[in-house]
Amino acid sequence: MDITEILRMNAELSLAAVFVLMFLLDLFLPAQQRHWLRPMACILLAVQLLATLWPEETVLFGGMYHSTPMASVLKSILSIGTLLVFLQAGTWLDRDDTRHKQGEFYVLTLSTLLGMYFMVSAGHFLLFFLGLELATVPMACLVAFDKYKGHSAEAGAKFILSALFSSGIFLYGISMIYGTVGTLYFADIPAALTGTPLQILALVFFFSGLAFKLSLVPFHLWTADTYQGAPTTVGAYLSVISKGAAAFALMAILTKVFAPMTEQWSQMLCIIIVATITVANLFAIRQNHLKRFMAFSSISQAGYILLAVLSGTPQGMASLVYYIVVYIVANLAVFGVINAIEQHTHGKVCREDYNGLYQTNPRLTMVMTLALFSLAGIPPFAGFFSKFFVFASAFHSGYYVVVFIALVNTIISLYYYLLIVKAMFIVPNETPIATFRTAAPMRLSLLACVAGIFVLGIVSSIYQLLNDTALL
Repeated sequence: MDITEILRMNAELSLAAVFVLMFLLDLFLPAQQRHWLRPMACILLAVQLLATLWPEETVLFGGMYHSTPMASVLKSILSIGTLLVFLQAGTWLDRDDTRHKQGEFYVLTLSTLLGMYFMVSAGHFLLFFLGLELATVPMACLVAFDKYKGHSAEAGAKFILSALFSSGIFLYGISMIYGTVGTLYFADIPAALTGTPLQILALVFFFSGLAFKLSLVPFHLWTADTYQGAPTTVGAYLSVISKGAAAFALMAILTKVFAPMTEQWSQMLCIIIVATITVANLFAIRQNHLKRFMAFSSISQAGYILLAVLSGTPQGMASLVYYIVVYIVANLAVFGVINAIEQHTHGKVCREDYNGLYQTNPRLTMVMTLALFSLAGIPPFAGFFSKFFVFASAFHSGYYVVVFIALVNTIISLYYYLLIVKAMFIVPNETPIATFRTAAPMRLSLLACVAGIFVLGIVSSIYQLLNDTALL
C-alpha cells in the first residue's frame, strides 16, 4: 500500500489535520488572542466539511477500513452537527471559569468526532473498538468539563464508569465471535455464523455494549444524571452526534456481519424498541428539569431510530440517516434555547422557569416550539416525515405490532412536549425571564436549525438522495 491509497481516507486525515491545528493554536496562541479559537475552529471544520462532501467508497488495509457512500454522507452530517455545537458553545466558553479552557473543548470534541468517523468506516471489530474508545474517553472529559460547578464531576464519573462496563461487555462479545469464527473482519464473519448458543451470546454482548452508547432501556440509567450534570453544550453534542454515529454503526454491523442471525437479533430489537420508547415516554412526563427531560426524550428518540435498524433494508438505512439529520437540527435547536437561557439567567433550567417566556422572548419561544413540534412528529415539520419513514421501513418489513405500539407512544410524547409549549405561551408568570439578546453565533446556529426543520421536511429530494445512496 502506497501513500496515495492512504490519502483516500480524506475525511479522517483532514479531520486529524484540523485536530492538530487546533491543538497547536491552543498551545501557542497568546492569551490576548485566544478569542480567535472559536472562529478558527468553525472555519477549519467548515473547510474540512467542504473538502470531504463528495461521497465515495474506499477499502483500505485489507478490508479493516471500509467507507461506503452512505458512511461518507453520515460523516458530513456529523460534521455539520458539530459545527452547530461549536456555534452554540460561545457564551458558555466565554465565562470567566471556562475561558482559559476553550482550546481543550475544541480539541476534545474533534477527537471524539474522529473516533466516530472510524466507527462508521470500520471493516474490522478491532478498528471499530478503537474508534469507539476514541469517541468515548474524550467525551468523559467533556462531560466533566465544569468539574467545579454543579454536578459535572459526578456526571463525568457516572459516564466513564458506564463506558468502562459497556466496553468490557463489548470486548467480551467480540472475543466470543473470534473464538467461534476465527476472524474479526466484517466481510468474513457471516460465512462462518451458524447461530450456535455461543454466537447468540456474542451477539447479545455486542448489542449490549452499543446499547449503552445509544441509551437503550435497560442500559439507560446513566443518561439523565449525565445530561443534567454535563454542560448543556456537551449534553447537546452527546445526545445527537454520538447517538447518530452509534445507531449507524449498529445497523451496518447487524445487517452485514450478523445477517445469518437476523431472526435472533430482530426478536431482540422488537423487545428493546417497545421497552425503550414506552419507559422513556413515561419517565419524560414526570420530569421538571429540562435537561433531564431532554435525556428521556433522547432515549425515546433512540427507540424510534431502532425501527429503521429493525427493517435491515436499504430503505431502512436511508430512513435512519434521514432521521439522524432531522433529529440533529431539532434537538440542537432545543438545547440551544436551553443553553441561551441558562447562561443568561445563571442556571434556570426548570419548566416553571419558562412560564410566560413568550411575553419577553418571543423569538426563542418560537424556535423552541418549532423544534418540539418536530421532535413530537407534528406535520408539516421535518420530524413528522422522519418518523413516517422509519415507521414505513419497519412496516414494509412486517413488524406491524411494533409499529402500532410506537404510534401509540407518539401520542404520549405529544403530551409531554406540549407541556413545555403550554408553559411558554399559556401559564402566567409574574416575574418571567427578562428580555435579552443572544450572541450572533448562537442566533446563526438557531437559524440554521429552524431552516433545517422546515427544509428537510419540504424538499423531498433530500430523502430520495439518501435512498439512492443507500442502494449504491
